[in-house]
Amino acid sequence: MLRVGIFGAGHLGKIHMQQWKEIPGIQLTGFYDPDDIQAASAIAQYQVPRYGDIEQLIHQSDIIDIVSPTTTHHEIARACILNGKHVFVEKPLAHTLDEAQELVKLVQEANVKCQVGHVERYNPALLALGEQQLQPMFIEAHRLAQFNPRGTDVAVILDLMIHDIDIVLHLVKSPVRRISASGVSVISETADIANARIEFDNGCVANLTSSRISLKKMRKMRLFQRDAYIGIDFLEKKTEVIRLKEETTERGMLDFPLDVGNGETKIISVQMPDVANTNAIRMELNEFADAIRTGRPVRVSVQDGYQAMDVAHQILKKMSLHNELHNV
Repeated sequence: MLRVGIFGAGHLGKIHMQQWKEIPGIQLTGFYDPDDIQAASAIAQYQVPRYGDIEQLIHQSDIIDIVSPTTTHHEIARACILNGKHVFVEKPLAHTLDEAQELVKLVQEANVKCQVGHVERYNPALLALGEQQLQPMFIEAHRLAQFNPRGTDVAVILDLMIHDIDIVLHLVKSPVRRISASGVSVISETADIANARIEFDNGCVANLTSSRISLKKMRKMRLFQRDAYIGIDFLEKKTEVIRLKEETTERGMLDFPLDVGNGETKIISVQMPDVANTNAIRMELNEFADAIRTGRPVRVSVQDGYQAMDVAHQILKKMSLHNELHNV
């Protein structure tokens, strides 16, 4: 039985409590949250004990799940790692790059499991691609959300775009060569709309757009590569793969011919992979617990979390320089 302690009883913290309670082999030790209203709500909904002493909760748990504000991630995670506890920490990994870098170092030295909550890695629309050969040379992503005051303490880069940054880095697996970006603050004190262009050493280019003041929600990513187009709808949980095949290849039900000139014909193959009806948050928490039991690597490592933050902060710097040049 793995004992789990939770830091943070806000909106996402309560969702984590619910999911942990439904995972076999897990015992919820309790939670810590200085907000009395949030704490009372969590106790009423999930009957989880509230701890007033941070160290006591850490010592009585095997896993610490950090779902508190980003500014607190480093301090809590550091204390947990130094006490030999396994840590699941919501994205972004930490508030600053220096803090994130220290956590990477501490995890390596302590030999504990640490996973960062980039939950879109577990989105069934992405998982539906399975063993597909992905070598994208151009990626376009749009992540649009309606305004919600929760999360506006950080720029939209760290609030929304970081999901797509993590996925792009996971798919491309090549060093970043150049970044350009622009963004603007509309409602909050930080950027609410942003666009970033990331160029990689292997020639791939990713164009990412995020907004948290959209009239409608959208979470789509399109991948273009030598022989295929892949569309992923993270919101609607739909995936499509369109590939070019030789005319001699056996046709499927959704295939049709395309005359490409010079008497040559290609086959356009349209595939709609089955998308499983899974709960991404439960899956990431369950897989993390399983990694602790079996010794397997986690899917989203502390190093992955740091790399996503590094690129996000580079985008923030480029965005600031762009705005200064254009007096935005």
